[in-house]
Amino acid sequence: MHYSISRSSRFVAEHAAQQRRQLLVALAVFAAIALLPWMVSDVYLMNVLVLTLLYAALSQSWNLLGGYCGQISLGHALYFGVGAYATSVTFVKFGILPWAGMFLGGAIASVIALALGYPCFRLKGHYFSIATIVIAEIGLLLVNNWNFVGAALGVQWPVSPDSWWTLQFARTKIPYFYVALAMFAATWLVTFWIVDSKWGYAWRAVKDSPEAAESLGVTVFHTKMAAAAISAFFTALGGGFFAAFVSYIDPESVMQFQISLLMALPAVLGGIGSLWGPAIGALILIPLAEFSRSYLGGSGSGIDLAIYGGLIMIVALISPDGITGLYRRLRSGAAA
Repeated sequence: MHYSISRSSRFVAEHAAQQRRQLLVALAVFAAIALLPWMVSDVYLMNVLVLTLLYAALSQSWNLLGGYCGQISLGHALYFGVGAYATSVTFVKFGILPWAGMFLGGAIASVIALALGYPCFRLKGHYFSIATIVIAEIGLLLVNNWNFVGAALGVQWPVSPDSWWTLQFARTKIPYFYVALAMFAATWLVTFWIVDSKWGYAWRAVKDSPEAAESLGVTVFHTKMAAAAISAFFTALGGGFFAAFVSYIDPESVMQFQISLLMALPAVLGGIGSLWGPAIGALILIPLAEFSRSYLGGSGSGIDLAIYGGLIMIVALISPDGITGLYRRLRSGAAA
């Protein structure tokens, strides 16, 4: 008995030490990323860095639901669009600061996620994924015909002086970089906290086997709903930030299906259900998409998607659990 207690205490202490090391490494990574603006002077490269950090945050948000809870949503563009429109409409029509609009959009997206989760989480497997696609497309059609939010013409932000209050910067992209970095750090830290909490264990149990999780006392439906609400909230924050970054949105730019894919693919490539997988995937896929569009122009249309597909197939064959899974196996093999 005494041996079992001491062994358990040692395991808890080792786990706590590992968590502290992981947190310190993350803080060091965030600090290193924060130095990049002082090394990059090109405006285009800064734009790519901002988008990479944004999609790292969005993919981590998707990862909360799709990676840890196992609910593969392909309709997260709906929440992204809700955040973008809530921020834009409240700012342009009512003068509400974008910061408040972003959090309002996050709250609205969470409510929508809960409302949609009630029927959708009664579906399983690919039926759930198809339902999320259909609902997102319905949202796109509704916004396309909703005159209050500009319908197909979208919403143009007014030209205003550079200000942190209005989140408008015409002369430099550096402030946007730090906001995107803060969003990425926030989603990573929230994920880091949740993974080792009661919620995190419940989510992973539901992902592995809903029936077994239910038998252990986990309320599967409520667990899925919580994951959906949190994931939608952070996705909408990203949509609000994107609206401020580009200063103009329309339904196609913030609610098309490709945006949902761009949230899911980095996590799939980097490793779903992992802390660093979405960031690694975004670091590969987003610059690839931006550079292929910029340097190949019209002749490069669709090349980024073809390369995406090729990369995903290679990873699926070599390492189904992504780049982070491959790294773990190589590391354990080297240690052995």
